[in-house]
Amino acid sequence: MKIKLYKIIFLILVFFYNKNILAENIYVDLELVLAVDVSSSVDEEEYQLQIRGVGAAFRHPDIIAAIESSGGNGIAVAMVQWSDNEEQALVGGWNIIKDAADAAEYARIIRRSPRIIAGGQTSIAGALSFSINEIKNNNINSGRKVIDVSGDGRANNGIHPMNIRNLAIEENITVNGLVIINEEPFLDGYFERGVIGGRGAFMMIAEDYRDYAAMILQKLLREIGMPVS
Repeated sequence: MKIKLYKIIFLILVFFYNKNILAENIYVDLELVLAVDVSSSVDEEEYQLQIRGVGAAFRHPDIIAAIESSGGNGIAVAMVQWSDNEEQALVGGWNIIKDAADAAEYARIIRRSPRIIAGGQTSIAGALSFSINEIKNNNINSGRKVIDVSGDGRANNGIHPMNIRNLAIEENITVNGLVIINEEPFLDGYFERGVIGGRGAFMMIAEDYRDYAAMILQKLLREIGMPVS
């Protein structure tokens, strides 16, 4: 009961923190959804490794430099937890990041984010569909729109992700992948064929969840754009 109450309070605070974003149209250089796998194959330690990895990345000086040199308008970032076809949750709302202070605040939000979804099957199509909806309805405009899907297994629930991936491409949304291959060694091929797509799409491989932090840092640098020295 206490855990559920904590989650409700967290989501209410985040809603009020992001209400100004929802109230008006904003232009940024990049809209980025970080779609994090929280299906039953991901235990609590693995979830925490993902969250800490994302939080650490947004505190990294190279990420901050990349954001500050990306074009002046900053980037809009949102995290989505996902599992089966009916289980997705926006965590922390949409956040505009322009400088080190914004990045540090977002890192704090992510590090404090509770696991909303306790587990379930794996629907990559559901994650993509939910993420596309978030991008289309966030009152934010940008020249680049990206969904960054991380996961450790193939879809075993819902339709094949290729169908929704193709819809994302039609909406001018790029889908990138970060695969964790400790349980499925050939998962990268599955993501390459049926998950990633769109302008400049790419995939990175983490050997296990302990490798996730290094890979998400490299991936974010590539998605945001390497900092101008």
